[in-house]
Amino acid sequence: MNASVDVFSLLQELHDLPNGVRPLQFASLMAGAQYLPIYRLGRRYSRPGLSALDWGCGNCHFSYFLLREGLKVEGFNLGSGGSPLANYLKDNYGEDYGMVEGDPADPVRLPFADQRFDLVFSIGVLEHVRETGGSENASLGEIVRVLRPGGYFVCGMLPKRYSWIEFLVRHAFQSKHQHAYRYTQTDIETLVEGAGLDLVETAPHGFLPRNSWNHRWLRPIGNGSLLTHGFNALDCALARAFSPIAQNFMFSARKPG
Repeated sequence: MNASVDVFSLLQELHDLPNGVRPLQFASLMAGAQYLPIYRLGRRYSRPGLSALDWGCGNCHFSYFLLREGLKVEGFNLGSGGSPLANYLKDNYGEDYGMVEGDPADPVRLPFADQRFDLVFSIGVLEHVRETGGSENASLGEIVRVLRPGGYFVCGMLPKRYSWIEFLVRHAFQSKHQHAYRYTQTDIETLVEGAGLDLVETAPHGFLPRNSWNHRWLRPIGNGSLLTHGFNALDCALARAFSPIAQNFMFSARKPG
């Protein structure tokens, strides 16, 4: 565990990366801080030297976090695997970081050997697999295959079925992004059990809108550290108090062995 650096400081590091390398979600600190609960969850399972798969790594912000935690990381994207941050990580972390590109014609298969990883992370990915011709069950089967016995699968940003924000978007702001697939606690339990994993913990996260803070008019306000800390505290309190209508689930599950 990278105990010398608190998780908020790692978010700040991502926000402070140069233009062109910084992930889009971190244009404002306030928007980037939506990932704070997931980073904290990931830290509970991370130990220096462990191997981790950042499944569907996107623009690689979570790979950055895992590398800063001292893990050996493989990023995986379906189709194009490149991003400016991926190139930055290759240059700065050498053999501890790799990026692998999947085949869109075979959207489920992972090009890794059996029992390759100690940890697999899914940050905003599992809910999209049906959109590329796969399924949650098939993808979880592949994840279990590449996960070592006793290893952990950690999932975040999984949209809740009764999220108040999803409801509002569907009925009042239909031009905004909507999740085609949303989940309940029972759905998670069914998927995890069907994959042969043991569910360890689940929790809601996210209640207040975040991405709007990346708007150029709000960004200067959203870059304030003190305001972001206060907003985070309120967001966490609301997600706990009104869990059924919070935005997302995060959970962890263990492969027996």
